[in-house]
Amino acid sequence: MYPNSPSLGRIPLPLPCARQQQTSAYLSKVPVSVAPDLLSPEQFFQASLNIHKNANLPRLLMNGNVLTVPPLSSPPWSYLNHSPLISPGSPPSSFQNRKLPFLLRQILHIESLIRRRSDEGNSPYDVKRQRFQSPQEQTVNHQAVPLRGDIRCSYPGSPAFPLLQSPSPPVLKGHSSNSGDCWLYDHIDTTLPVAKDKLSKQILDLFQALQQQVCDLKKKDICRAELQREIQQIFPQSRLYLVGSSLNGFGIRSSDADLCLVLKEEPMNQNTEARHILSLLHKHFYTRLSYIERPQFIRAKVPIVKFRDKVSGAEFDLNVNNVVGIRNTFLLRTYAYLDKRVRPLVLVIKKWANHHGINDASRGTLSSYTIVLMVLHYLQTLPEPILPSLQKKYPECFDRTMQLHLVHQAPRNIPQFLSKNETPLGDLLLGFLKYFAVEFDWSKDIISLREAKALPRTDDYEWRNKYICVEEPFDGSNTARAVYEKQKFDLIRAEFLKAWVALRDNRDLYSLLPVKGIMKKMHSL
Repeated sequence: MYPNSPSLGRIPLPLPCARQQQTSAYLSKVPVSVAPDLLSPEQFFQASLNIHKNANLPRLLMNGNVLTVPPLSSPPWSYLNHSPLISPGSPPSSFQNRKLPFLLRQILHIESLIRRRSDEGNSPYDVKRQRFQSPQEQTVNHQAVPLRGDIRCSYPGSPAFPLLQSPSPPVLKGHSSNSGDCWLYDHIDTTLPVAKDKLSKQILDLFQALQQQVCDLKKKDICRAELQREIQQIFPQSRLYLVGSSLNGFGIRSSDADLCLVLKEEPMNQNTEARHILSLLHKHFYTRLSYIERPQFIRAKVPIVKFRDKVSGAEFDLNVNNVVGIRNTFLLRTYAYLDKRVRPLVLVIKKWANHHGINDASRGTLSSYTIVLMVLHYLQTLPEPILPSLQKKYPECFDRTMQLHLVHQAPRNIPQFLSKNETPLGDLLLGFLKYFAVEFDWSKDIISLREAKALPRTDDYEWRNKYICVEEPFDGSNTARAVYEKQKFDLIRAEFLKAWVALRDNRDLYSLLPVKGIMKKMHSL
């Protein structure tokens, strides 16, 4: 279970009536320059620390020291020209005309949160006695991060401060109330293709040992739900999405989980806004959440916070507003289940690349995402294609302007693609290795999933000085991933060529991978 979690169902208790009256008497002493509706989450956090350090709240109010912020300064992350804590439709108004109880409610709310955290931190906590509770009640929708109708529920909080209520996932039959989004567990046809030859059977056996189980996904989603409730104490209108291989159908049992925190659907500067938000969350995880282990703030092109969840044992990478990852997740998820051969082929190729040291983007080789796109591209470009271009065939389902809360729903009714190509898995694996070892022209062509073919390179800056170029499916002008070093490129090509020759000569997966050792390790998880 998750200690120090707001999912325990406790709600902020109001101060005694006498205390409220005493506090209200001092509200007129607060300086006019304080503008509570323009405070950023960071400033609210600092204000809460001031309250926590100074127990005498009336004296603080008298001295005007509760909220030490610049007068009427808009925070750097005031999305859509308003604070995340304020309803987008509310007109601006001066502090003199604002009702004073508004400030009182905010101060009492912050103080109650601090008192609750303090009580939890100072008292012994019996982990075995913890229980998840998710009281459900309607909450307010927000235009920046719209919520799906089936999950608009929240903790019962102060009716005068609805924007601090946090959506909680619906209760799934047979699961705890923290099991996350119901659609994650929709029935999907996962029947396997028939294997008539030795190599195809070896591929299927290894796939079954590698593939992520439903219980693995549930553990990750429970942690996502817990973190979402925790983060919404700081960013009330945010949503936390599970993305990447854990959700797109190409995850293995030991896969890390990727999380995307969305505060707005518009692009966010990853070098400034995203880094600042992640630095706040990194500090919060490190100091407040005992179930988060080894949080690390990594300042990359897309900055992330890496951490381990002690309860599930899963490793997580958290980014902010990298929303293209959400769209890509559901595009790849649709491809994964269009044909029964897709997932086994992708997972075995990923394992092969990882075993031979060419599946590590941090070291200049291929990322897992790139490998998936390469396999799908190969299946699209066969003389008799096994996969179509989904973006061409169903453009309405993969519209890059579609609101995020609709992205998971749009492709749900796309039927399986009925290909006339009945090539067995073993031959497909051999063909994939040959295609990229000797057939694909890396110097002239770009891999395009969107167009279902290889595109000629242009003189655009985006494609210069790169040895391997893979087009981003939702943005044709950008590379999803690339290989920049000649040495790494030569290593990758050499491994493809060596694997193709070995498999062509003996048609045995054991010539590429220590299959028994891998399967034994997977079964022990």
